[in-house]
Amino acid sequence: MFAAWRQPRAILWTAAGMVVLGFLILLEIAARHYGQPGPITNQAREVIFAPKSGPLLYASMALMMVVLTWRQRLIAAGAAVGIDVVFFLVRWVVDAKMMFGNGALWVILAYAVIALTRRSGRERVLLLKGVGLALLLVAGRKTGDTWLLITSKTRPAVLDQYVATADHALGDPSWLAGRIVRATGPVGAHVLDYVYIQLAVAAVIVALYQLRHVAVERRFPDHHLVRTFLVIGLLGPAFYMIFPVVGPIFAYGTDGGHWAVADLWPGTPPTDAPQHMPFDLITPRNCMPSLHTAWATTIFVHSRRAPRPLRIGGTFWLIATLGATLGFGYHYGTDLIAGVVFALTIEAALRSHARGWDRSGLQLVAHGVAVFTALLVSYRYLATEMAGHPWVFGPLLILAMLSVIHGYVRTTRLWEPKTVPAWRPEPQPELV
Repeated sequence: MFAAWRQPRAILWTAAGMVVLGFLILLEIAARHYGQPGPITNQAREVIFAPKSGPLLYASMALMMVVLTWRQRLIAAGAAVGIDVVFFLVRWVVDAKMMFGNGALWVILAYAVIALTRRSGRERVLLLKGVGLALLLVAGRKTGDTWLLITSKTRPAVLDQYVATADHALGDPSWLAGRIVRATGPVGAHVLDYVYIQLAVAAVIVALYQLRHVAVERRFPDHHLVRTFLVIGLLGPAFYMIFPVVGPIFAYGTDGGHWAVADLWPGTPPTDAPQHMPFDLITPRNCMPSLHTAWATTIFVHSRRAPRPLRIGGTFWLIATLGATLGFGYHYGTDLIAGVVFALTIEAALRSHARGWDRSGLQLVAHGVAVFTALLVSYRYLATEMAGHPWVFGPLLILAMLSVIHGYVRTTRLWEPKTVPAWRPEPQPELV
């Protein structure tokens, strides 16, 4: 066993696990500093108390079950539902908050114990990978909540006026989408709200298709959607700290209260010269880049090789997510462009790492990084010029995003394995 742990791959996984654990501990300490429970505490509470998102816990359990046989899956699902029924009855008796999902978390933790005590060798590693994948998806939600708390406490000034001014180059799409969503009434708003909230569940559906052969092959594919999803969630909040933005519904709408510049969204786009503006210490600075756009983009990309219903679903989820982020006033149009570039750059980097770095992969990632950096710099320092010359800068922003999309599509097509036609013998004349 000691010799096995000395292998480079085992050392790499151990180091990655230690880094993740250390990161969670640091976030826990930071949250405690601001008087709030951190991701570890919030996750531990959901073993007993009502979870924040039951669908996410069941989606995480479904990810873990890709390593199980069908019989084990049925037992796991039945156990999760049975545990949730017990919790539901107890909460109903004591009049506590009603939510399901505890059973799924219990099953995930139970399989972690089974992997450590009842499995060995490759079977233990495979089951631990499944459990780790499920727990990482759940932990990603908790760490995201803590990151948002940190951004609100450590960034008292926001850059919304710069982003809103730069958004003039795109025709103020958030204001336009906001009026459209209001015109659709409660039905359209409820559909978009559900799509926006259940984005992780949509990602799990696509990931389950990609991982459908894990139980038979006893190995995970080199690259899949969940990897990109998690890395986007890990790296994205760092830019929230660098470029704090609260969104038009807060900076220019009623949700911002007296901190808002004025009650302008979605009626009248702002026209004042941009400057730093102070904001409350509660609202998350989570706009630049739009991670919902980035996640929806990766769902769309990974659904391209799926059956037609999943391809249609991936396209719908991308369009609906873009409509929700703009129509609810959560983001500006410039956030969405940055989110698309951010997603494709990370996807390119992970695919290059999985297949082995080469010149084409390095060029693609470098191009994405350069465009993403140029976007953030231009939003901050060229906002007035962009608003003054929309017919110049608007197309330039779109072309910059399209250049990354085109580079990604062209390069990844070259990475696809070439299909060689089967050899057929030449027809021979009959011997008489």
